[in-house]
Amino acid sequence: MQVDLSEPIGLVVALLPELVLTVWALVLMLVVAWRHHDEADQRLAGMVAVVGLLSTLFVVLWFWVQDAHVRGFATMITVDSFRFATSAVFLLGALLAVLLSLGYLGRERILVPEYYVLIMLATVGMMFMGGGVDLIVIFIGLELMSVCAYALVGINRRSVFAAEAALKYFLLGAFASAFLLYGIALIYGATGSTNLSFIYLQIAGLGLQNDVMLQIGTALLLVGFGFKVAAVPFHMWAPDVYDGAPTPITAFMATAVKAAGFAALFRVLLSGLGPTVETWSEIVWWLAAVTMVVGNLAALAQRQIKRMLAYSSIGHAGYLLTAVASGSEIGASAYLFYIVAYTLMTIGAFAVLTSVGRDGERDVLTEDLAGLGRKRPWVAFAMAVFMLSLLGFPGTAGFIGKWYILVAAIDAGQFSLAVVLVLASVISAGYYLPVIMSMYMKAPVSDTAHDDVSIVGTTRWVVVAMTVALLVFGVWPQPMLDAAEQGVDELRPSVMMVASE
Repeated sequence: MQVDLSEPIGLVVALLPELVLTVWALVLMLVVAWRHHDEADQRLAGMVAVVGLLSTLFVVLWFWVQDAHVRGFATMITVDSFRFATSAVFLLGALLAVLLSLGYLGRERILVPEYYVLIMLATVGMMFMGGGVDLIVIFIGLELMSVCAYALVGINRRSVFAAEAALKYFLLGAFASAFLLYGIALIYGATGSTNLSFIYLQIAGLGLQNDVMLQIGTALLLVGFGFKVAAVPFHMWAPDVYDGAPTPITAFMATAVKAAGFAALFRVLLSGLGPTVETWSEIVWWLAAVTMVVGNLAALAQRQIKRMLAYSSIGHAGYLLTAVASGSEIGASAYLFYIVAYTLMTIGAFAVLTSVGRDGERDVLTEDLAGLGRKRPWVAFAMAVFMLSLLGFPGTAGFIGKWYILVAAIDAGQFSLAVVLVLASVISAGYYLPVIMSMYMKAPVSDTAHDDVSIVGTTRWVVVAMTVALLVFGVWPQPMLDAAEQGVDELRPSVMMVASE
């Protein structure tokens, strides 16, 4: 299926996934304006969001199955398998977050129906980040996602922790956006274009690899994206923001928002700044190494499970940066596989956390799970699967994902970075395994402990589906590996096409 972006109808077809989700967001906005009085109205808004996200996911998968691609030259948005693969991840993360929220918001007495509108609009921004081939489009998508995320973090107006988290996120996010925009301006000044394909050709054709303005612009871009993916040393916002936000939003940010940042980073570095790979890969190498070490060591010191998962997400950002540092399509494939597995195990862990805690789950400690395996064996089993997959234990999808990233690093000759990844994974056992030990090897603190722990409604189906998927893909990963490889088949097609013209 070919899409001609030079014709208006072709551009509408290319933007169909984003248009479908935007229309659903507008419909939901009307529903919320009309019905916003009680929990029943809020659940109605959530169900409309589920329908909108599912229908958009169907459109994305249809385009992917039809092998849609661009006829001619892509100026602003492209049509390729990488766009559809990443869009599917964003929609999956948003859908799971909405399903977690259906019962959670009512329990926490958060009556804000526009919550679901913000999730849908944030997802639209993510889809532009994954499909944009112009730095301006990527920046606009990033800002749309970020503004919605700022509001979602502070959506619980009764929580001072949510207000503090939202303010910190907004202030630091504004600085990061300024760095990113300044980097775009310098890259435009060095190459004369914001289109990634033209940037690639200008660098390769004019020999701009050592151009100072281009190098500074690239460094500023990495600073901006480093903030969005919570890479060290741009990570200090993450623990407080993840801790203060409602738990479903924490899960959404740790998965979909992180995935969008990495999707845009891969698109910019491989499709636009590919000729300067020797320069930026060394910077990303150090970012990956420091992020893995600092994230995992900081997580060791945490007793609160929610804060521990926040620091562990920083460590996982380091794993994904290892895939970026490879500077290859193999690394991009490893990113696609790992981000799907990471989405499943992280949202699953936060889903279980919502069942054992209350009031934002900030006070749930590792010791509070003592005896959960005796009182609620199925809940404990699901949590054990999520912890082991995050650790990278054989038999889970997390292990296959880390193995794939190691393959990308070794293929790129980055053996020392692969060693750091393995050592960081060993360190992570120091905070993942105590959760399992507490559930199965310690007695309940009282006879009534965990009596109120229950996973009900849509959250139950989310936990069951995530557990099964992680185990299935851990022993039969080939379908997902094939999909990840197909997802990067055309990551650089526009460059080759323009070069031939």
